[in-house]
Amino acid sequence: MARLLSRATITLMYRLLSVGIAMFASTAYVLESQAGIVTFGTGANQFQMEFVTIGNPGNAADTTGKPNPAGSVAYTYRIAKYETQADYIAKYNATFGNANNLAITYGNLGKKPANYVSWNEAARFVNWLNTDSGGYAAYKFTTVGVQDNIALWTTEDPLDYDPLNPFRSKRATYVLPSTDEWYKAAYYDPNKLGGAGYWKYTTGSDTAPTAVSSGTTPGTAVFNLNVDYDNNTAADADLAGGLSPYGVMGLGGNLLEWQEGAGSGINLAVGGHRAKRGGWYNDTNASGMLSTSFDNNKPPTYEIWMTGFRVVSLSSSAPPAVPSPNQA
Repeated sequence: MARLLSRATITLMYRLLSVGIAMFASTAYVLESQAGIVTFGTGANQFQMEFVTIGNPGNAADTTGKPNPAGSVAYTYRIAKYETQADYIAKYNATFGNANNLAITYGNLGKKPANYVSWNEAARFVNWLNTDSGGYAAYKFTTVGVQDNIALWTTEDPLDYDPLNPFRSKRATYVLPSTDEWYKAAYYDPNKLGGAGYWKYTTGSDTAPTAVSSGTTPGTAVFNLNVDYDNNTAADADLAGGLSPYGVMGLGGNLLEWQEGAGSGINLAVGGHRAKRGGWYNDTNASGMLSTSFDNNKPPTYEIWMTGFRVVSLSSSAPPAVPSPNQA
């Protein structure tokens, strides 16, 4: 009897242990899956931004797109899954911008991506993401106007200065995407059939995406809407078409997006032109989403209805994204 009881006890203990391990694994998975969601702001002005990990550091550059080469990134980083929402800018203004004469003017409402945001304003917003979370500003503004241009970090700023990119502080966590960071998130596929490489379109395909007004269907993008520019017609940021191979939405269509510099080289012209790319909702075709499409001729004060932005995090603590199925 004692032996039977011992066996039963052992069986019960094994089952309890198995349940405990399963619960622990489930909890660990939940915590890990939430690691890419970051909260900013305070009280009623809090918002959450979701980031997707872009891994495979040291990937080869693409030599078929524009600029050429592009897309090689030596480190793991994260990029916002969605374009920056108008609601985020409203909460930035309420929390910080209005009180400091640094309010950002913008268009669209709610979960629509913010448009009419200049590069300088996007950089102010990114700086606030850093300081709001206890970090260090990415971009060096020496004057107070929201549309004033940045200054370069120099050797007089040894904790911030990076000779390879004097725009961006080495201490910053949140930044605007460089050309290579944006390009890799949009076109590179580590699981491409036949070997890792690049697609022509941001939906993981060499075939143009299907035009939609909203949704999340693979192989789609928000364009060819033929509507009034100013009527809040862009799709909600989380309904902006199919995902890139890494799982990022809206890199093609909906709104064009600012990039950090004029190209993938050294950033030196603080008041010079900036790049933007990705196509927008009134494009009649998908050519603006191609890896060869690159707009490099707008100053950092430029504001227009077709342009928004998204954020990069140089933290790599988020879990790897699950790639979407390859599309022919």
